[in-house]
Amino acid sequence: MSNGVQRPALTSELPEFPARPPTAHKGAVGFVAVVAGSRGMSGAACLAGLGALRGGAGLVRVLTAASVQPIVAMSDPCLMTVPLPETAAGHIARDAWPVVRDGALSWAHVVAFGPGLGRSDDGAALGAALVRECGRLLVVDADGLNNLAPAGAGVWLTRPADATILTPHPGELNRLLRGAGLPELSGDDDESRLAAAHAYAAASRCVVVLKGHRTLVCTSDRAYVNTTGNPGMATGGMGDVLTGLIAALAGQGLSAFDAARLGVYCHGLAGDLCASRIGPVGYLARDVAEALPVALARAMNPRMGFK
Repeated sequence: MSNGVQRPALTSELPEFPARPPTAHKGAVGFVAVVAGSRGMSGAACLAGLGALRGGAGLVRVLTAASVQPIVAMSDPCLMTVPLPETAAGHIARDAWPVVRDGALSWAHVVAFGPGLGRSDDGAALGAALVRECGRLLVVDADGLNNLAPAGAGVWLTRPADATILTPHPGELNRLLRGAGLPELSGDDDESRLAAAHAYAAASRCVVVLKGHRTLVCTSDRAYVNTTGNPGMATGGMGDVLTGLIAALAGQGLSAFDAARLGVYCHGLAGDLCASRIGPVGYLARDVAEALPVALARAMNPRMGFK
C-alpha cells in the first residue's frame, strides 16, 4: 500500500451463525442497547432496534430523545425504550449521560451508538463519554461517527484493540480520515477503498466497515470483501438495520471482526432475497430486516464458497 502500512491479509472465509442449544434463553444470547434517534429521525432508532431483534438479540433496549421515545415504542412491541433528556433542537442532550450509563453500560452486552443522532456538541460530548467509559463492545454508526470525527483517531485509543466497530459510508469515512490527518478516499475501486479503510483501522485499532458495493471489513491486519447485496439496497435506513444486526451478532458471542463480516454478508443476502421476492427496486430497509432470519438460517449451513 502506498501509505507504507503493510497490506492486510484478505480472507473470503466467513464464520457460521452459531446454532443455539435447546436450553438457550434470552439472557444467554445477548442484550443490545441502542443509543440513537432525534426529532425527525425516529426511523433510524426504530430500524436499528429492529435489525438487532431480527438478528437474534435476546433483548433490545433503545435509548432515545424523550420526544422520540413514544414513536420507537410503538414501532415494535418487542423493543424496550428509555426516554433521554433532549436539547431544544430535539437531539439527545449531554445531560443524558447518567441515564445512558445506567441504562446501557451497566445492562447491555453490546452497545450501538449513532443512527439518527444528529450533529451537535451534545452528541459529541455524549459520544466521547461513551467511548471512554463503555466496557462493552461498541458499534458506532452515522452521526456517532460524524460527531466524533474531529477528535481524530486517538479518541478510540482508550479502548482495547478490536473492541469497537465503526460502520461508515464513504462520506463518513472521509470525515474520519480528515479528523485523523490521513489521506482521504481517492476512488471507488476496491484497492482505493481498501487502502483508506485499512489506514483508519490501523490508526484507530477499530474494526472498520466501509459500506457500499462490495462492503469492506478491515482490522489492522485482516480484511474481508463482501459479495452479497444489490443496487436496490440504495435507500434510507439500510445502514441502521446493519448496525443493529452487527450488534446482535456480537452479543451472541462472535468477535468484532466475525460479527462485522457475517453481518454485512447476511445483510446483503437479505437484500438479495428481497430483490428476488419483491422486485429489484422499491423494497425497504424494514423488508431487509424482516428477511434477516432466513439469511441467518442460510449462514448456519456449511459454507459453499463464493461465485
